[in-house]
Amino acid sequence: MAGTLRDKLVDGLYGLGWAGVKKLPEPAAVALGRRIADYAWKRRGKSVLRLESNLARVVPDASPERLRALSQAGMRSYMRYWMESFRLPTMETSRFGQDVLMKDEHILREALASGRGVVVALPHLANWDLAGAWAVGHLGVPFTTVAERLKPESLFDRFVAYRESLGMEVLPHTGGAAFGTLARRLRSGGLVCLVADRDLSASGVEVDFFGSTARMPAGPALLAQQTGAVLLPATLYYGDTPRMYGRIHPEVTVPQAGTRAEKTTAMTQAVADAFASGISEHPEDWHMLQRLWLDDLEERAQ
Repeated sequence: MAGTLRDKLVDGLYGLGWAGVKKLPEPAAVALGRRIADYAWKRRGKSVLRLESNLARVVPDASPERLRALSQAGMRSYMRYWMESFRLPTMETSRFGQDVLMKDEHILREALASGRGVVVALPHLANWDLAGAWAVGHLGVPFTTVAERLKPESLFDRFVAYRESLGMEVLPHTGGAAFGTLARRLRSGGLVCLVADRDLSASGVEVDFFGSTARMPAGPALLAQQTGAVLLPATLYYGDTPRMYGRIHPEVTVPQAGTRAEKTTAMTQAVADAFASGISEHPEDWHMLQRLWLDDLEERAQ
């Protein structure tokens, strides 16, 4: 019963956010997000402490004062993501080309024009939903993605409906059917976008990430190998203006030699290296409030 009540409360709060925030003027939504972020940061809850712990790996020479400042900026960035996401369905698509500036956009356009299919892999930086809306609204390219199945189920349904309203095809993460669907989309020359800096399956690929071992999804590398699609890492960050910025990194190619597992490991490491370059430049925009590195996961298990 307690779980059911909690699920209803969580779903109700998200529903209130979608219904209420999108009606606010943009400056009011920004101010509200900042107030919520600062309140959460001052409470020093588990998520804030985990964010600081993760940032300490990204910026190992940071003083305690610097880490606290980074975590506060990180919480503000995280709440900016939510405020923007709640408002995205009400935004004019013409704004996406103005509000999102993507460096080396030509790499993505050329890959799409090749007809091979494209896998874009992103970390939890800035607003990946806004980047998806940019792809649909600015590039005119619909795409397929995968979403973590959330609880309560009604909350997952809200996320799916929200992202589909932006022009995305959303597949649930659970089950093996998602991979086959993604492969079919790529073989037909389509675009697949995957948030890929945190493994949800416990069967990902071990990579070196900021000097320690983490596990990241094998899906982007496997899809590129199996379908011949172009694999492009992308990183995002917020600037001082209302705009969001990003970069399309060069293609991660399939190694010519090695077993399938060795190729997958090498490609996933290359993706992780691209993620690390973007995160190290803008650590405050990395929304990683969960355990990621293996030694942190082992500590929790103990």
